[in-house]
Amino acid sequence: MSTPLYISPAAVPAAETKDSDSPLSSHDKSHDDPEKGEELTTDTATDEEAAVSPSAERAPSIHQKWNDTSINTYRFFSTIYAFILMGMVDGAIGALIPYIETYYGISYTVVSLLFLSPFVGYLLAALLNNLIHHFLGQRGVAIIGPVCRLVGIIPIAFHPPYAALPVVLLFTGFGNGIEDSAWNAWIGNMQQANELLGILHGAYGLGATIGPLIATAMVTKGNLPWYSFYYVMIGLDGVGLLLCSTAFWAATGKVHRDAHRAANGGKRTTTRRVLREPITWLLALFLLGYVGAEVSLGGWIVTFMLRVRNAEPFIAGLCATFFWLGLTIGRVALGFVTGRIGEKLAITGYLLLSIGLQLLYWLVPNFVASAVFVAFLGFFLGPLFPAAIVAATKLLPSDYHVSAIGFAAAFGGGGAAIFPFAVGAIAQSKGVIVLQPIVLAILAFILMIWLGLPGGLRQGGLERARENRDKVGQPIRDVFGMLKGNTKTEGLSSASMRWPSRL
Repeated sequence: MSTPLYISPAAVPAAETKDSDSPLSSHDKSHDDPEKGEELTTDTATDEEAAVSPSAERAPSIHQKWNDTSINTYRFFSTIYAFILMGMVDGAIGALIPYIETYYGISYTVVSLLFLSPFVGYLLAALLNNLIHHFLGQRGVAIIGPVCRLVGIIPIAFHPPYAALPVVLLFTGFGNGIEDSAWNAWIGNMQQANELLGILHGAYGLGATIGPLIATAMVTKGNLPWYSFYYVMIGLDGVGLLLCSTAFWAATGKVHRDAHRAANGGKRTTTRRVLREPITWLLALFLLGYVGAEVSLGGWIVTFMLRVRNAEPFIAGLCATFFWLGLTIGRVALGFVTGRIGEKLAITGYLLLSIGLQLLYWLVPNFVASAVFVAFLGFFLGPLFPAAIVAATKLLPSDYHVSAIGFAAAFGGGGAAIFPFAVGAIAQSKGVIVLQPIVLAILAFILMIWLGLPGGLRQGGLERARENRDKVGQPIRDVFGMLKGNTKTEGLSSASMRWPSRL
């Protein structure tokens, strides 16, 4: 039986450009000049392996399709199932917080550790993603991810002393982190990446929609203890382990290394080298803030509606469902819009609408209005994560994709720990109303980060930014140059200042 066709994400750039093998000008020129010092490396690569210039000759670009082979189709649906499970685990915690708090008799600050502890796991996943791909391939990710999630979920089902919960959730964070980063990098390099990533992250939103609904119904309608939900998750995650491991069994570390060598002339792109690229960090910070806002809202909606809007317990749980449902629909539906009008313009518009809806959610003291606002807030927040992944594939060289996207996705996943914990810690003394200004500030922050990415607001601006080697922050510098009346001397970037006539 022949081995199924497998193409590593490292070998699959997202867009062909005139200078597709060149990075943006933010790269240090010492990459190409051995007199100025060669690249340092991490992992097990040697200095000589890491010193290859990003402009080195690479293999022709090949875009996979999700359905070009039966194994690709099976793999795609396996990743969809994995993201549903991730969403169920993340979404259910927020719905169960009031019951966990009562069961253990703990404060907001202490219960918020359930959000903070997975950050360590996400951080480890961000740093080890490249190594796991190099030595174990996608097969390793497909096995380690579900196993680590089970290691975290099984102890919770036996409701141990509270001190054990943050510890076991470290494993859940690591499992989610490596799967999140790996499957984003793989699908982000396919044809129709916006649409496919919208479906992938829509699957996460679907899981985060049904997770709180099931958990709340089990507690409020079935009169079951809060930990009963995790009995269900043990069985579902066991199925996920079977699906993903069989789907990616042929995607070994050797397959990954061979495809990677074909993509960049036999040299290995190391994690440290990728982390010296400013765009990697900009996207990682964007995702950190975005995921933080998303999970802070999803995680504290139930408590906010109970304590501030005085809702009934089951109805308050439904509000979390409305938020995640809006997020799911937005990711799928707007995924078909974002690529057609351009990622830069689309996400700018979505963020401005989200800021407006967040203000209304905060300032209009009505339960029904709050439920409507939070559902639409989820809808417009939905496409942000997929669009950031697509932006990375368009702005970075193809051999950076696995490591850069993996790092940004996993590091960004840490936002699901840091910001919800901050909300809980501050809410201990100020009340859960602090959720609203914190989320508003996060949305404003990531809007500024997004505007700092190279490329204008017209469709194709990201590709032109890579061709023109625009620097990070170029659009903002150009705008300030216009405001100062110095446009003639500042040398405006033609790509970043081609404003669309519809603005």
